[in-house]
Amino acid sequence: MHVKAHLRNIRISPRKVRIVAALVRGRNVGDAKTQLTFLMRKAALPIIKLIDSAVANATHNFKLDPKDLYISEIFVNEGQTLKRGMPRARGSSYTIRKRMSHISLTLSEKKDRNMTHTGKKVSQKKMALVMPAKKTAKEEGKSKKAMTHEKKPAVRAQVAKKPAPTGRRLTGIARRAFHAHEDK
Repeated sequence: MHVKAHLRNIRISPRKVRIVAALVRGRNVGDAKTQLTFLMRKAALPIIKLIDSAVANATHNFKLDPKDLYISEIFVNEGQTLKRGMPRARGSSYTIRKRMSHISLTLSEKKDRNMTHTGKKVSQKKMALVMPAKKTAKEEGKSKKAMTHEKKPAVRAQVAKKPAPTGRRLTGIARRAFHAHEDK
């Protein structure tokens, strides 16, 4: 069952709302609300209200359990644009666009979702990515034989190596400062 809810003409730019919408897409309703509660974005509060509205629709109209719902779709479209002017040099004016957004949300039940951890139906491509292919006994026998006939590499004396550098390379004064003790 899919439950839809819409929020029209919210006075936040669609670009800013899409960032918040991407955070909750595909999440459980409870997880999404927790994520948005602690998010320091202006668009978080209207999206929380939209999720609450969709959950209320699902429980009242379709008798669905809120614990079984997740956000299957959330997308943000551009709404109306208010055009305002700002005075500029030499008597000219500059247009300021005050953009609006339309948010559309779709909730679905978890049993509709194909997940690997629930043990329900999963496509063969996903299974191939999750589980490595098993070798047959014949292939394993060949690989063992190949290993015995190969020459073993000569054991060389282990030389103390510097650990591989992580992050940026040091240059100039910083290099001299960090490697001063190695020069002595």
